Formats: sequence, C-alpha cells, structure tokens
Amino acid sequence: MSNDPSVQPLSDDYFVPFQIEASQLRGRMVKVGPALDDILKRHAYPDSVARLLAETAALAVLLSSMLKYEGIFTLQTKGDGPIRLMVADVTSVGDLRCYAQFDEEAVRKAERDVDIAPAAALLGKGYIAFTVDQGQDTDRYQGIVELYGKTLADCVQHYFRQSEQIDTGLTVVADKDSETGAWRAGGIMVQRLPEDPNSHLPPSDTREDDWRRAMVLLSTATGDELLDPALPAQTLLHRLFHEDGLRAWAPTALRFGCRCSRERVSDMLASLPRAEVEELKVDDKNVEVTCQFCSTTYAFDEAELDRVYAGK
Repeated sequence: MSNDPSVQPLSDDYFVPFQIEASQLRGRMVKVGPALDDILKRHAYPDSVARLLAETAALAVLLSSMLKYEGIFTLQTKGDGPIRLMVADVTSVGDLRCYAQFDEEAVRKAERDVDIAPAAALLGKGYIAFTVDQGQDTDRYQGIVELYGKTLADCVQHYFRQSEQIDTGLTVVADKDSETGAWRAGGIMVQRLPEDPNSHLPPSDTREDDWRRAMVLLSTATGDELLDPALPAQTLLHRLFHEDGLRAWAPTALRFGCRCSRERVSDMLASLPRAEVEELKVDDKNVEVTCQFCSTTYAFDEAELDRVYAGK
C-alpha cells in the first residue's frame, strides 16, 4: 500500500482502492484506456452507444473491485429503449469485456435527448442487475433494481439506496479522443458503510459533515482529469482528499479478456439438435458463430460438425 501520489500504475488500464482516513470512507478509482478501446473498436457502435457501454464497463470495474470474490462479476442493463441490452463483466483477475444490443434507427432518433438524460433516452424502462458468479459449487448472488435516473451513475446510486441502504457517491465519464479516436473511461466511487456501534469513529453528526465534505470534493473532479492518461489515479486522489488523510493502495491492472473459444462454441453447438444447427449454414457451406463480446467468428464445415456430434 502507498500514500505516495507519484506511484505510477502498472498499465494504462487499472483501478486503485483507497480510504479517507478522517471519516473511514472507502472508495475506488478506475482508469481504462487501451483495453476499452480494443473492445469498442471490434464493433461498429454509434458513439452514443459506445459511450454508454464504456461507462458500463467502468462501473462494472468500480462495483466488482468493492467485493471479495473469485469468479465473474456482471453488470447488466435491460430496457425497452433503443439500447435493449448492455453487459459488462469483470473477472477476479482483471479480465474485462462488454457488448451492447441496440436498434440503430431508434438510437439515431433518440440522439437529441442523449445529452440531457443518456440513460433514460437510450435505455428506457427496465432494470439494472448485478451478478456475482463464483462457479458451479456456489450460489450466485444477484441484485436487481429498476432503471431510475438520467445517467447510469444515477441508476447505480438508486440501486444502493433501494437495495443496500449504503450511501454512495459516484462519478463516471467516457469519451473518444477527438484526434486519435481512442476511447477512454474513468470514474470514482466513494461509499459510507453502516455505522458500527462498537467503533471509535466520531459521532453521527460529525460523520455526516465528513460525508458531505467528501461529496463536495468528489464533485470537483473533472471529466478531463478522469480521462487524462498522463494523470495517474493516485495523483488525482491526492488532489481531492489528501487533507483528510488519503490512504491509497497499489493499482490493480485490467485487461481486455474474452472467454470465448472454439471448444466452448463446439460444446454449445453440441447441445442443440443437429438439424437446427444445419439451418444456420451460410450459403449452404459453413455454420458460423460470432462472439458478441469480441466479434470473433468461428466457422464449422460439414466435417467439423461431424466431429462435434460424434460423441453424442
């Protein structure tokens, strides 16, 4: 762990855990650049869709990094708006991926309202879900709440108010560099844990003042600062909270990582009736399956399909 604001991150894709000592508030900051750009450039998303999906990816990192788990954390939105579905997941070792399903014409028509209320304009009515999957031998945890708010950050804060009763301050931003066209996202989340009657923290009224001060400081973080690749997270956190005793840990690296493989696609095809799979052939030649996350296409000719179904 380190309090040195000059500590450089492991890469340009990472998150930093921190604590504000004076009030015992905990938080995370995320900066994601090349990994996010790699994901988004595999798809032909309109900018408004890419931007909201980038925010979803950054939020998934912030939320997952608050948890202790071994497996996969998934953040999903589903609504009746132009973007029908967004999914971002993060593994406990830092592999990140995401994708969106949308109606391009409906997105175009909603553009005039995106700047006012991006979540409401693009997602419509629906829900946001948080899932932790730690494998076959464990129960999955899932939290679901209605989409409520102008932005994705509003929707996440609504979840914590409704489902977890945890005060949460959150700012997240994503944008494309006007010169290079590269996508980046960044965000900070601060949470106040429920009071422990056995703790030695100051009285509740003092803690309330501390919380309000932290939220005021958080609101001063600009989008340019959150997206600047030359500004390390610890340096920005130091600017914001050093007077209240910032304690920041070493950064944890993130990377683009898709879990698709030819073997997994083969197993999926084998679970379907062959006659049904045969109907998926392109030009009566190959069956092609494209991963929604990374856009990799897996083609299976007749001989390969014979091998897929040989063990059935």
